[in-house]
Amino acid sequence: MMKNQTHSWKFISIFSLLLFVQTYCMAQSADQSAPQLGKASIKEVIAAMTLEEKAKLLVGAGRGFGPPPPAPTAGKKDSTVKPAAAPPAPAGPMIGNTDQKVSGAAGTTYAIPRLGIPSIVVSDGPAGLRISPIRKGDSTKTYYATAFPVGTLLASSWDVDLVKKVGMAFGYEVHEYGVDILLGPGMNIHRNPLGGRNFEYYSEDPLVTGKMAAAIVTGIQSNGVGTSIKHFIANNQETHRNTINTIVGERALREIYLRGFEIAVKDAQPWTVMTSYNKVNGTYTSERADLVTNVLRNEWGFKGFVMTDWGGGRDPIAQMKAGNDLIMPGNPNQAKAIIDAVNNKQLDESTLNDNVERMLNIIVKSPAFKNFKYSNAPDLKKDAGISRMAAAEGMVLLKNNGNALPFNGVKKVALFGNTSYDIIAGGTGSGDVNKAYTISLAQGLQNGGLQINDPLIKGYPAYIADAKAKRPKPRNFFQAPPPIPEMVISSSDLSQEAADADIAVITLGRNAGEGADRKLDNDYYLSQAEKDLIKNVSDAFHAKGKKVVVVLNVGGVIEVASWRDGVDAILLAWQPGLEAGNAITDVLSGKVNPSGKLATTFPVDYKDVPSAKNFPGKEFPDQATGEGFRRQMPAEVTYEDGIYVGYRYYSTFKVDPAYEFGYGSSYTTFGYSDMKLASEGLKAEKTASITITNTGKVAGKEVVELYISAPAAKLDKPVIELKGFAKTHLLQPGESQTLKFKITPRDLASYDTAQEAWIAESGNYTVSIGASSKDIKQTAKFTLGKELVVEKDEKALMPQVIISELKSSTN
Repeated sequence: MMKNQTHSWKFISIFSLLLFVQTYCMAQSADQSAPQLGKASIKEVIAAMTLEEKAKLLVGAGRGFGPPPPAPTAGKKDSTVKPAAAPPAPAGPMIGNTDQKVSGAAGTTYAIPRLGIPSIVVSDGPAGLRISPIRKGDSTKTYYATAFPVGTLLASSWDVDLVKKVGMAFGYEVHEYGVDILLGPGMNIHRNPLGGRNFEYYSEDPLVTGKMAAAIVTGIQSNGVGTSIKHFIANNQETHRNTINTIVGERALREIYLRGFEIAVKDAQPWTVMTSYNKVNGTYTSERADLVTNVLRNEWGFKGFVMTDWGGGRDPIAQMKAGNDLIMPGNPNQAKAIIDAVNNKQLDESTLNDNVERMLNIIVKSPAFKNFKYSNAPDLKKDAGISRMAAAEGMVLLKNNGNALPFNGVKKVALFGNTSYDIIAGGTGSGDVNKAYTISLAQGLQNGGLQINDPLIKGYPAYIADAKAKRPKPRNFFQAPPPIPEMVISSSDLSQEAADADIAVITLGRNAGEGADRKLDNDYYLSQAEKDLIKNVSDAFHAKGKKVVVVLNVGGVIEVASWRDGVDAILLAWQPGLEAGNAITDVLSGKVNPSGKLATTFPVDYKDVPSAKNFPGKEFPDQATGEGFRRQMPAEVTYEDGIYVGYRYYSTFKVDPAYEFGYGSSYTTFGYSDMKLASEGLKAEKTASITITNTGKVAGKEVVELYISAPAAKLDKPVIELKGFAKTHLLQPGESQTLKFKITPRDLASYDTAQEAWIAESGNYTVSIGASSKDIKQTAKFTLGKELVVEKDEKALMPQVIISELKSSTN
């Protein structure tokens, strides 16, 4: 009898389980009676959604919600329906890393299968797609991505067509690995050279920033995947990034920190925008309707949706009201808060409907919605070739005395510096890329047919391997490992190297990334060991009549003025991606003529930087919360430099930099001639043109920059501002090319906060065209007869305190 009862209970249990599975699966499948995304209108789909579904769609799935809710009872809209009983999904980490759909991606959104709404995947990757290369311990199948050159290098190319081509390759990998939206590009301004994530960003100038971002967004999105331009706005440091209150004037925001985003939005319409961690003038950016709705959408015409950075902001209700549509990575408490706020009449459900509509408008464009069958096997070899080409195009030749470069008659190289053998492809944190390999400079030189002195190519790798084994491991995902001290080489060994080799090459490396800003000692400034290495190598090789070349494998600006006179050539290679060594060799050997120019200034000394005295701001330790890595320190930083960022400051206040904005040398020379302005006076727009001629002996490209000097009777202004740039094609010796630039009324205007308008003052304007911000070749003038109101805007983002901003009139 007991045995029969046991069988009966087993039967009932199995039957119950099958019934549950059937019910659960039916709850997951599309409810044919409900409107389906892509078949019904988006508004019809929203009308069929429960309040819980809306809340969960607006809060990312990174922390685990469990399964979607079952379909509501026909004819009854139940805003409090509970999800089907099932084990909850495992909670994901706060930092972007998920195993859902694409392992190692940053996060996913919540799926609602009954309405045909899929989950979409978002992934980090300002310099390459960041996903897990090995999955479930199976190394027989890999998922590596291409590490492209960092943003600062791409901007140094000044070539929007090149950057678009990189974007096309980048987006192809995003598509083939099953990702819907790439969390990039990063496009914050280089306000200070110590910014830890400057390598991800493009420039100190908003025009360069905006045009480069628009180019790469256009390229990426040509593959049918999306981008998320970030970090919106004034996220110009990593120190206390989650708690910092950035105090900045409206004009500085409009002209410097918002302008690049405006250009990218208007020129490329990225699918999404990511708000930043910081506060601006007292309120978190994700909670500011004047930023996210008034400026971004109403003024600029942005059509996509807005998401937070991972864990950004504090108040999900304020975020919904502001128009920040998606909270990432998401947790159930945020969804519950939204539901409760609607039920308690603190949040209008129509606001959620707007948020959801903006998200669905993008989701219907996604590969996930279109059921794209991704291959997980992009052509990485092809993309590595594009990475190598782009890297060489963005390198900047800072110095080249006595034609030390390109190599001439060089067969044997004495290669010094740890980084020559342990090259840095890109920065750390979410800007890192899991790549299959990185070509060191030693490998690159050998691939180029050059021989490296035997004691060095054996000694350095052994020294580096031993030092790496002894150094402590990073405490967290963000932290870069401490640099290895430079290997000491005896004077007798240096003398022998100088006797044996044809030339010396020294590589200096720097790395930084998410979570911390750089330091002055042994980072911005060279370490004593690095100074000694440069001096000792230079003394030994110069004594033999041989040249010394320094390669800078850095993610940001370093001090160069104190040591540059001791070497013959300096090549700024930045962080060039996985083909680093090959690309550097292409330039050193002359296979590629360097044509990059600086998109950020190299000052003589850090004290010359206009933001130096208030970077990274002040702390309020008595208000700190949490412990260890989770310690939150309230802080604030005041942008007293105002509009005088980078070259705007150095040019206006007559502070000589080590290497100015826009500077870069070449293996050839160029002539500038026949500058013309299309007409006198301003109508809808003017056209400036100039002819560039290769006056040297080898083929090369030239970056040409257009600056405008405007009258400053009413508003304080920099003496020059970049308003256009172009790059020639590869000009053969003696060949010429005429470049044209459009000048619009907006190019003449500055933001007048008294009128809340972009104003072009009446008076005399000078148009200057040159090879850098200091090397002006030709100028032309025109007069604007009366003041022109170019655009009226609404007051936004006003500081709550008076800022003592830098003014040229006080200089």
